[in-house]
Amino acid sequence: MNIKEILNWRYTTKSFDTSKKISQENEENIKSLLQLSPSSINSQPWHFIIASTGEGKKRLTKGTEGFFSFNAPKVLDASHVVLFCSKTDVTDDYLQHVTDVEDSDGRYAKEEFKEQNMGAKKLFTDIHRYDLKDAQHWLEKQVYLNIGNFLLGVAALGIDAVPMEGIDVKALDEEFGLREKGYTALVMVGLGYRSSDDFNASLPKSRLPEKEIFTEI
Repeated sequence: MNIKEILNWRYTTKSFDTSKKISQENEENIKSLLQLSPSSINSQPWHFIIASTGEGKKRLTKGTEGFFSFNAPKVLDASHVVLFCSKTDVTDDYLQHVTDVEDSDGRYAKEEFKEQNMGAKKLFTDIHRYDLKDAQHWLEKQVYLNIGNFLLGVAALGIDAVPMEGIDVKALDEEFGLREKGYTALVMVGLGYRSSDDFNASLPKSRLPEKEIFTEI
């Protein structure tokens, strides 16, 4: 497949074939997609809960009770489900931790380069802490970058996906003790393979025309 074919093949899957499961090889590819996503200043302000067992998916349905019950089948019938979580704050200690990991991975030839990078991390973080006052929103935006990267990546693997913002994040935070760990739930993505009776698979893809969304200069 070329990139345009992948993009046209991908869609929001509404119904999964419960007889088909994601292979162990692709489980590792899924983890790589999540881990290697880009983020501003390499902040990586995320955590992922990956459910592949019936028990694990049932725990995730705590976020689909009540008003969000329409999403429960997409969780239970999926082969795997990923809960994307965002850090609720970014501290200097965390930035130092990221920088230390970068150092151990060989990114800094000299100590001064490491110090300069740490200074840049704090500079841009402080812009969001104090000037824009949107630090948590900024962290969440990095997680959404990951989600976009992830949806394209799994499509390239031939895996169907359904992103779900219609979830009870408070219930999921409580189920997994996320807030105590400095995180909060954002989005769930169900993964698997489309069922033959998924109505959405037969509908044409619809996007705004090029002339409306592009300005070429």
